[in-house]
Amino acid sequence: MQQHPWFSNGKTGLIQMGRQFVKMHGLRNDFVIVDGRETPYAPCVEEIIHICDRHEGIGADELLVVGPPISGNAYAFLRIINPDGREVEACGNATRCVGWLLLQESGHKEITVETPGGQLRCRDAGDKSVAVEMGRVRTGWQDIPLSREMDTLHLGIGAGQLQDPVGMNIGNPHAVFFVDDLPGVDLTRYGPQLQKDPLFPQEANIGAAQLIDPETLRLSVWERPGVLTTACGTGACVAVAAAHRRGLTTERLMTVIMPAGSVEIELKEDGTVVMTGLAETCYTGFLPVIG
Repeated sequence: MQQHPWFSNGKTGLIQMGRQFVKMHGLRNDFVIVDGRETPYAPCVEEIIHICDRHEGIGADELLVVGPPISGNAYAFLRIINPDGREVEACGNATRCVGWLLLQESGHKEITVETPGGQLRCRDAGDKSVAVEMGRVRTGWQDIPLSREMDTLHLGIGAGQLQDPVGMNIGNPHAVFFVDDLPGVDLTRYGPQLQKDPLFPQEANIGAAQLIDPETLRLSVWERPGVLTTACGTGACVAVAAAHRRGLTTERLMTVIMPAGSVEIELKEDGTVVMTGLAETCYTGFLPVIG
């Protein structure tokens, strides 16, 4: 088997027992990344659960499978799979990590990664940073989606300190709650029930955001399928867009601080959101064998 550049470590004599992977993280949002371009890779749900399991498998927030592009102008296609086997349309931190790998592989300064949610341009921002054009935020009730027609600027649901969120979608559904004291919010208590509110037929990612100043947001996100994440790229994008929709700020370049670190979010005039942040490599290895 010819060794792919992703896995090159300058050593010889490596016994290759199975399909290789790269483990990466973006602000501790971690991923197992598999290259399925030359040899297709379509794991079953049991395999996905096993790989993402932190006790018996490798452990990851998502499994990422890179495939050949469908459109001629894209460099590769990215599948994003949650630990329960459910495929999602978008993940900002995942795209940033895969974007970094593909930028290094290609030697280009900019490439396009295709996802089920659309084409995302990735640009080398220097020093392990990648800028990803995440596309436009959707605000229509059908686009989020909601179970009934309503004003998405004020959804009117709530639990505890979390009340009346903004509904948005940037490849996956989000509800953004603005709070005055983020450390005082128990998101592990209220996140699960809000995630599964009947208003969200596909469930929703639940974000709690506090405006620190016109250029800075602090954010925590309870993500589908049910985890308090250390960082959420799409959550950071919609939090900035939601702050604009609510009239809380007019700044178009903001820093979003999350438990594991921060990203820069730019809201362009045409509604496109650009996220810039770090992509870190943990290690490489071989997928576990189920048997």
